[in-house]
Amino acid sequence: MSADRPTGPVESSDRVGDGSTVESAGSPRIAVRGLSVSFGDVPVVSGVDLDVERGSLVGLVGPNGAGKTTVLRAIKGTIEPDAGTVRLNGDPTTDLSAREISRRVASVPQETSLAFDFPVRHVVEMGRTPHLGRFDGHGPDDERAVREAMDAAGVARFADRPITAVSGGERQRVLLARALAQETPALLLDEPTASLDVNHAVRTVELVRELVDGGRAALAAIHDLDMAARYCDEIVVLANGGVHAAGPPEQVLTADAVRAAFDAEAFVGRNPATGSPSVTAFPRSSADPRRLHVVGSGRDAARVAARLAAAGHEISAGVVPAGDALAGVVRDAGGTVVTAPPFEPVDASAREAAVELAQAADAAVVVGEGVEGPSADIVDAAGDAIAADTGVSERELLVTVRDALADESAEGQPR
Repeated sequence: MSADRPTGPVESSDRVGDGSTVESAGSPRIAVRGLSVSFGDVPVVSGVDLDVERGSLVGLVGPNGAGKTTVLRAIKGTIEPDAGTVRLNGDPTTDLSAREISRRVASVPQETSLAFDFPVRHVVEMGRTPHLGRFDGHGPDDERAVREAMDAAGVARFADRPITAVSGGERQRVLLARALAQETPALLLDEPTASLDVNHAVRTVELVRELVDGGRAALAAIHDLDMAARYCDEIVVLANGGVHAAGPPEQVLTADAVRAAFDAEAFVGRNPATGSPSVTAFPRSSADPRRLHVVGSGRDAARVAARLAAAGHEISAGVVPAGDALAGVVRDAGGTVVTAPPFEPVDASAREAAVELAQAADAAVVVGEGVEGPSADIVDAAGDAIAADTGVSERELLVTVRDALADESAEGQPR
């Protein structure tokens, strides 16, 4: 055991009953190599590689049916893979007993059958089973672990309530408490926030983040891409039966990656509150990508620009006030925007720069009611103007742009 390992309950399961360590120096908490699983003749995942290091939260994302739950179950040992290896703290799971696996990794399933009227406290106490001998009762360490787990998961107040009498969200928190009581070096979580309200969803992921920062490792299947980007150190995208992409959120969650994995168009921006990537997904469209110059400002113009960018159009904008929402969207989309100080006249250089962008565009998309002054000159420079009302729906916007550009081409005047 390394000298810098934190002490306390977070790491208590790094030792087995005889006091020997269960961690090889430098080994990831979880290491998966070449994992392949099929159900009958139907392949689910193939050739999956991933590592979860100590102090790391890895998000497993992908469309429904991509195999996220299957990968988690294979790591836990509840299904046998067709090929590949899973190592926990350096040791192959094939060399470990079920009890040893449960001392190294705890899981929070998305669904579980708890049909008996066990009190919530007893369900959480089940997490201590891997640490007990056949005839052992709960000792002080077990009672402490259960108490701390229930407090952390926010279920202590209904500890004596039957598990069948709690809501779906409360049950999910009970299952989290059971996993925490297990005090393993690693956690597996299958959609841990799926049935939780916003408050408890954030609290749950914050708790997992705290545990990871304290030295544990966690692999979580997450359907909320924004939450995955905000809290995860790395993201593994499962799609089409294997790992489509893996790495830090800002490298993995790109519009192209989301489009390929989820068969959806996406705009990937930057969350102004957290600084993490923010993904907005849209249905697939049949847009013919063109170059468009957005004229307007504020949230409505930003919304229009984001949808156009997600559809594959190359966008520019200007002149807009510095700090305007439209400017941020265009930059996030990799486009060019001309800005000017707010509440000041637009100088000649800014106007000329915007005119050049408009001239290079296939059309100007004008958001709002009419244009005047410098904006009128910019629209005129584009040659063709497409009006987008502030309340236009996403579908109507794309149809309007498509039809306008098609009319332009039909007239033999493509730019």
